[in-house]
Amino acid sequence: MELIDIFDENNKYLGYSLERSAVHKKNLWHRHVSAWIMNYNGKILLQQRALDKKKNPGKWAKTGGHVDAGETCDESIKREIYEEIGLKLNDDEIKSIDIFKSINPNEHYYSYGYIIFTNYKEDDFKLQKEEVNDVKYYTIEELEEIKTKDDKNYTFCNWDEEDFNEQMELLKKYRDKIYTKELCLKWNNVKK
Repeated sequence: MELIDIFDENNKYLGYSLERSAVHKKNLWHRHVSAWIMNYNGKILLQQRALDKKKNPGKWAKTGGHVDAGETCDESIKREIYEEIGLKLNDDEIKSIDIFKSINPNEHYYSYGYIIFTNYKEDDFKLQKEEVNDVKYYTIEELEEIKTKDDKNYTFCNWDEEDFNEQMELLKKYRDKIYTKELCLKWNNVKK
């Protein structure tokens, strides 16, 4: 049974938790986490959801999920990434980049966004087959083209145009930073 902490519309913890299905059925405020995973060539990793998933089967998206009861968002994103794609992270390897409040009246949640850098290649990831069918790196420009074509295989295509463009601009800034001498030196010293 997956328990999720309940929050109010101002993201204040209300002191209790409920089973995930009840949270969604009652449309209660809760938290999600998601991460853009970028390699040191500036490409973004997307994961294809398992083909038998109840929601969005076979679609491509960022790594993430619900924050479990009693868990911090940082703990949650590290857990989700490790469980789903086998990438183990230390605290200093995760960077929070934004908090998004859902404006959809049918889905009340706060989503905490992260960016993670890795030297993993596509074949290095260990996929949790119940959650993930495949992974693939894309350039930011490829993601923008997919969005422009409104390719329904990608769950992020449901994003508001302005939010999507802001995320892509943010990713471009991080991509530009990875070519600095400091990160290049770090890249040469990183071990899997």
